Amino acid sequence: MRNPYLNRRFLDQIAVMLGREARKPSAISERAQEIHVLKRATNKERLQEAMIAHADAKKVHTWRNRRWAVLLVVNLFFTLSFWLDIQILEGALTASRFIGFHLIDLNSALQVMLAHKHIIVNLVIGTGTVFVLWLLLGGRTFCSWVCPYHLLAEWAEKIHLWLVKKKLVTDQDIDRRLRTGSWLVFAVLAIATGYTVFESISPTGIVSRALIYGPGLALLWVLALLVFEVFFSRRAWCRYACPIGLTYGVVGIFSPVRVKYKLESCFHEGDCRKVCLVPHVLDTVIKGRAVDTEIPIGPDCTRCGLCVDTCPTGSLTFDVKGLSKLL
Repeated sequence: MRNPYLNRRFLDQIAVMLGREARKPSAISERAQEIHVLKRATNKERLQEAMIAHADAKKVHTWRNRRWAVLLVVNLFFTLSFWLDIQILEGALTASRFIGFHLIDLNSALQVMLAHKHIIVNLVIGTGTVFVLWLLLGGRTFCSWVCPYHLLAEWAEKIHLWLVKKKLVTDQDIDRRLRTGSWLVFAVLAIATGYTVFESISPTGIVSRALIYGPGLALLWVLALLVFEVFFSRRAWCRYACPIGLTYGVVGIFSPVRVKYKLESCFHEGDCRKVCLVPHVLDTVIKGRAVDTEIPIGPDCTRCGLCVDTCPTGSLTFDVKGLSKLL
């Protein structure tokens, strides 16, 4: 039987992905309400215990290290295939061939078909494979595990947070609805101009091609984005503007791979939201927000694993829908 609380939460998560601000839930399951009441009565002492234990614990970066390794290997494979002329993997992240089989980035394929105003059969074949891959792994997994700009932005974020700590800059929030608007604008531009306008400014494509074929003037645009993120708004492009993230977020709506939250063991200390690359997806971990005892994190989650590494009580874990019940 479907859980009506999780169904309602699922629709809320999609709305949040599209840019709506997270809201307090209108209905919470009876079991979750009992836990919330218990936490209000005992949370102070338990939180203090958790903070002490968390302070003594060594910080682990298991999932971050795995993710960085995969991201570097994937992009290095593209580079070496070109420079060594081994023709195993040809092209760049936007469009490539693996042993002669076409692979097309979903957002790029959509832009091309909108520009040409018809469905291109060769694109459909390459896109279908990529679609199934990211449907299984979780759409925005592409962002944190493959996208080379994501890694640069993550390093830039560390500089930004150091500057914030020194009170040299402040972090500025931007309306997240801008990303949905950006997606629509570039779609309209592709239709109106017959040209894939977004591809000419996409930092993902620019960095990928620069790694493979060598740097060009387009890298100045990437540098400008990174400077903006360092001094004004952390991870601004990925959080507030990138149409690719929204495309893969939609693909990941029904993905079986997700991060799952367990209410009962959570102390709501908030460290997970501090490290999260897209903290709006962790709204459910705020005290009193969980609608049930176990909740999958929404489709805009990049599955980066930072929250899993950081959580002191194991309340956030990777999960494969349906598989955990069989184990």
